[in-house]
Amino acid sequence: MAKIDDILEKALEREPLTREEAYALYDEAPLQLLCSVADTLRRSAVRDPKVVTWQIDRNVNITNVCKSGCKFCNFHCKPHEEAKAFITTMAEYRTKINEALALGADQLLLQGGLHPRLGIDFYERLFSQLKSEFPQLRLNALGAPEVQHIANISGITTRETLERLRRAGLDTLPGAGAEILSERVRKIISPAKPSAHDWVKVMHEAHQLGIPTTATMMYGHIETEHERVDHLIAIRDLQAHKPEGSRGFTAFIPWVFCPKGTQLEREGVAPRFSALEYLRIVAMSRIVLNNITNIQASWLTVGKDVAEIALNSGANDMGSIMIEENVVSSAGATTRFDKEAMQATIRRAGFEPRLRDQLYNYR
Repeated sequence: MAKIDDILEKALEREPLTREEAYALYDEAPLQLLCSVADTLRRSAVRDPKVVTWQIDRNVNITNVCKSGCKFCNFHCKPHEEAKAFITTMAEYRTKINEALALGADQLLLQGGLHPRLGIDFYERLFSQLKSEFPQLRLNALGAPEVQHIANISGITTRETLERLRRAGLDTLPGAGAEILSERVRKIISPAKPSAHDWVKVMHEAHQLGIPTTATMMYGHIETEHERVDHLIAIRDLQAHKPEGSRGFTAFIPWVFCPKGTQLEREGVAPRFSALEYLRIVAMSRIVLNNITNIQASWLTVGKDVAEIALNSGANDMGSIMIEENVVSSAGATTRFDKEAMQATIRRAGFEPRLRDQLYNYR
């Protein structure tokens, strides 16, 4: 334990751990000790240790057409499956946005797929129209793989794509599409998707342009435990290279692979989820990510009770009540929250709930 104690003492000084030190903690440190250290780090990192933040937004899928064919996603359809394919219409956006605004939302989380015919012009028109009609609404839109795909089919660079999207109304870029930042893993679960290198490159360019982003990790499928740690270190190191004055990653969100109906399930990949393993990952996220303030508890994939414990294990945010969510739900996630249940869960964990925006400003 002497070695583990020394590593945790280094973490408490908010010094970046080496890869080998992080491996040792994941492999050997008792969970209770990890969670205690992570909670101490949370208290020193956040604005008010008594507060847990939450959000109201709506996740709208631009399209379900995606050429990537990720094996963990059964929401998408192939470009040739015209009977199943959709592109959300402006009339549908208006209805969904007005419903969301009535519930107190201040943001639209816009995600889609790698549609082979939707290039930069389509997204510029869409974002501009949404901002024109709903100027008070923040657009947290797309993800690094979609940005790479739009650039590819439009014949422009990813940096130009980001610049044009921002001018059209993009406010922030979600961390979608990270999965596990391992080329080995991606070649198996999402071989047609832009690479881990591409994800990192797009996020770095977003930070250079002053576009705030989040980072995610989908775990519990074919990755090794050390690949999870490698993912955390890649996120930390990318944050360390953001320009001075840029927010970079505003939050990190680890969530569990949901298998129902997916190609991975058909190939015999069973979900590797336990509450204790999730809490270890949350605690490790707080300890390794010494330069990211906010760690989110993924209640959608682990349930309310486990998310509540995560708030005392390094997490300080509960994310959105998710007025609408389709992709993870289609793979078996069933937990639902309304405003009252969200706040009650936070209070039950011993904290004061505070509504926030995407940049973690209190509303």
